[in-house]
Amino acid sequence: SNTEMARQAGSLLRSVLNCAEPAAALNAFGQVRTLQSLFTSIPRPGAGAERTVTLIPGDGIGPEITKSVVDVVDALGAPIKWERFDSLSGSLPDGRPRKEVPKEVLASIRKNGVALKGTLFTPLDRRNTDTQSLNVQLRKDLDLYVNLVHGVSIPGLKTRHDNLDIVVIRENTEGEYSGLEHEVVDGVVESLKVITYDSSLRIAQYAFEYALLNNRKKVTAVHKANIMKLGDGMFLKAVRAVAPKFPTIKYEEMIVDNTCMQLVGRPNQFDVMVTPNLYGNLVGNIVAGLCGGYGVTPGGNVGNGVALFEQGARHVAKDLAGKHVSNPTATLLSTSMMLRYMGMHSFSERLESAILKVYAAQDRTSLTPDVGGTGTQHSFTHAVIKNL
Repeated sequence: SNTEMARQAGSLLRSVLNCAEPAAALNAFGQVRTLQSLFTSIPRPGAGAERTVTLIPGDGIGPEITKSVVDVVDALGAPIKWERFDSLSGSLPDGRPRKEVPKEVLASIRKNGVALKGTLFTPLDRRNTDTQSLNVQLRKDLDLYVNLVHGVSIPGLKTRHDNLDIVVIRENTEGEYSGLEHEVVDGVVESLKVITYDSSLRIAQYAFEYALLNNRKKVTAVHKANIMKLGDGMFLKAVRAVAPKFPTIKYEEMIVDNTCMQLVGRPNQFDVMVTPNLYGNLVGNIVAGLCGGYGVTPGGNVGNGVALFEQGARHVAKDLAGKHVSNPTATLLSTSMMLRYMGMHSFSERLESAILKVYAAQDRTSLTPDVGGTGTQHSFTHAVIKNL
């Protein structure tokens, strides 16, 4: 039922955010952090046991970036063991797209409950244009219905706009990504956009509970209901059903094309944004660009009992592979989110703090070229480890 879907979404969000400890406040990425206190936090029995995380390095710069993560987590001393799938690529050895996620990979993620991945590249095959990327297939197979991208202005990283702190919460399983297309007659293609009330309701519930639990003030629903009156109208109907349950959160609606213009011109007006699938991809990438690019914007995908973390703006960057100049910041910050999701609060705080210290120092030899540095992936990783 709709009520049950909403209840599950609320339960899911509370399980993600129940990491708050005594004397808590919000860090730069909207997560609960622990302030120094006279009193100790009391972990649950077994909380320090080693945990296994599925690791999918992916294609392009993925293997280099995830090597930085493995090195930093090792230096942290976090009780993490990696179950690796180094050979998994979005394409087969002959260049054809891989049609499905291997069963052993899905089984690993379901068993471990947590995964970290680089981007998987699925080439467009003219002989089989209905093949979906493995990134999309993973979300659908695991019902990772929440995609969260967090764009934050990092102190020390100069961008056009200052003091940005925008969270994009995107429905992750349907819409234009339903993959339902067919050629009616030669030269005419129908592509189906599927919007359901239940899926819209659970993402709306998640967005408002996220706002409430993270001391956020406003949720903006992004839509195109002026044109797609039934499809996007259904999405808005669900969001409007949830909004009154959160009277302390301001609610507004904005057409997607105006949203893009407002983001470029006056981005500070936005707080939490909730979107259907395609609009979330577009808006999330704009937010990433405003905050410094795909190399610095973290993200994650969450479902019931399972989460997959990756950079917020997925970009395989095949042209940079092997040059060792790729920026691991986004994936390292996603790792910090992952550690907090797993209840490893102090490790998350140390990692995030170390990353921010590297940017605050403004030593160009430690920073990668995409953020104005002269360094390499290795020099940045070394600087983070030094500051842990």
